[in-house]
Amino acid sequence: SVFGMVLFALVAPFLMLLNPFFNRGPLFYVQKRVGKNGKEFNLIKFRSMVEDAEKNGARMSVRDDERVTPLGKLLRRSRMDELPQFWSVLKGEMNLIGPRPERKFFIDQWKHQLPQFESRHLIKPGITGWAQVKYEYAASIEGARQKLRYDLYYIRHFTPLRDLVIIFLTIRVVLFGLGSR
Repeated sequence: SVFGMVLFALVAPFLMLLNPFFNRGPLFYVQKRVGKNGKEFNLIKFRSMVEDAEKNGARMSVRDDERVTPLGKLLRRSRMDELPQFWSVLKGEMNLIGPRPERKFFIDQWKHQLPQFESRHLIKPGITGWAQVKYEYAASIEGARQKLRYDLYYIRHFTPLRDLVIIFLTIRVVLFGLGSR
């Protein structure tokens, strides 16, 4: 987490300078997410979408989402939009590795279609996880189902070695811009 916060401190000043030109509005985005034992917490990210992205209601982001700003595309591709979440790790709300925290709005919908979905809340959510490095960006209930399979596998088969593999695969995704966002 300390390494992540140092990286955050190095990147944030540049983003503060670029933000007014390419990402009008606040630099940070705060959103309620559900963590361990179903407890909600504030997740902080660098904002990658237009300010009023959900004026017509909550919806999942999709590939080539028109709500993503030019700077947001860079932030998402490089995963720099996730850097502020290291603060949540330092506060003990998240781990580096675990299932990604979701919004209550989507959980309330998915828990009826995916009966084991709330099992993800047995452990702290993570900035990265097995589902993030093994599956593409999920923009549908079927994508959520696939990611849930990876999350449950991770919870059942946790090992420190698997965490090292996830860290390695995450670094590869970040360095080579792999994955779709």
